[in-house]
Amino acid sequence: MSMSDPIADMLTRIRNGNVAKHDFIEVPNSTMKLAIANILAKEGYVKGYKEVKAGDFVNLRIELKYGESKNEKVISGIKRISKPGLRVYANKDELPKVLGGLGTAIISTNKGVVTDKEARELNVGGEVIAFVW
Repeated sequence: MSMSDPIADMLTRIRNGNVAKHDFIEVPNSTMKLAIANILAKEGYVKGYKEVKAGDFVNLRIELKYGESKNEKVISGIKRISKPGLRVYANKDELPKVLGGLGTAIISTNKGVVTDKEARELNVGGEVIAFVW
């Protein structure tokens, strides 16, 4: 069965794994998911990620991050913004700020997948993929 929105599936798996206090989650690999996982790791929302072979397929294993006890979550919220049915774009002057700059917006630009802060520095706009806080 094909999936209509694999990025939303990845974000939902992260959200569900976080609530269930799993150490890691696995999602089918793609270039876009790899770029999103890279941003999550770089911004400190997850410990890390790696590609693992699962039969004939390659999965992306994302290691979730918690506070000192597993009751303290690093990711308190993650939301898909641009969906297949309604794409959301922002130009360089209208880039969103998540929780007044405390969260991170993931933007797909012509310079690659970057955070909202990096997009402001590069002076580019693009498709608003997700918000993480």
